[in-house]
Amino acid sequence: MNEAVNQGDVKIVLDHGLATIEFFHPLSNSLPGKVLAKLANTITEAGENDDVKVILLKSAGERAYCGGASFDELISIDDIDTGKKFFSGFANVINAMRKCPKLIIGRVQGKAVGGGVGLASSVDYCFATKFASVKLSELAVGIGPFVVGPAVERKLGLSGMSELAINATEWRDAKWANENGLYNHIFDTVEEMDEAIDQLVEKLKNSNPEAMSMLKQVFWKGTEDWDNLLAERAAMSGKLVLSEFTKNAIAKFKSK
Repeated sequence: MNEAVNQGDVKIVLDHGLATIEFFHPLSNSLPGKVLAKLANTITEAGENDDVKVILLKSAGERAYCGGASFDELISIDDIDTGKKFFSGFANVINAMRKCPKLIIGRVQGKAVGGGVGLASSVDYCFATKFASVKLSELAVGIGPFVVGPAVERKLGLSGMSELAINATEWRDAKWANENGLYNHIFDTVEEMDEAIDQLVEKLKNSNPEAMSMLKQVFWKGTEDWDNLLAERAAMSGKLVLSEFTKNAIAKFKSK
């Protein structure tokens, strides 16, 4: 496996009630299993910390928000258990965000692909720049957005999710994502976005924690079966990634 897979990380900074969780990977902030596991654990721990009032989820750098699954790790999967475990990493992050009793604010500064769209769909309120185009490229590499699909459908509706899932090679711009419910606000610059995030965070830090937690339960009503649902979806993806079709498609995609 390419050594670059192991270079990603997740960091958390606590500041007067705000927990800022930042993930990073040198390959367009892609998400190998190690980073996914740490991200899920970090979100869970922040949710359990009484000093945390609100969470901000962001990625490092100025361009790509998240490149989705790590192709180097995907192409190295050679048995169904490994495949299911890898895709369960995305399921665990989505479920950690779903179960977290704190409101999670998303900050999307650039393009989001595949699992990155899943992350943006799983925050409770999402800010983005005009550069934050989205694409669900899974079908183009022989899989399908099975694990992130429920989260994306919850935000975009079945019509929006299916448009992204079927037309898997086309980008949708930030305006489209905003109009279809993925982003709450879009901005021309990162500076304008961060200023708006700071303003909302200050309001939320002074809001009733119990009320925010109850409100989050309302937002996620109907997703109580996602532990099982996303595990089943991870198994579907884990099986598909072993196929000769998918391995060839990933290799071809990587060579572009």
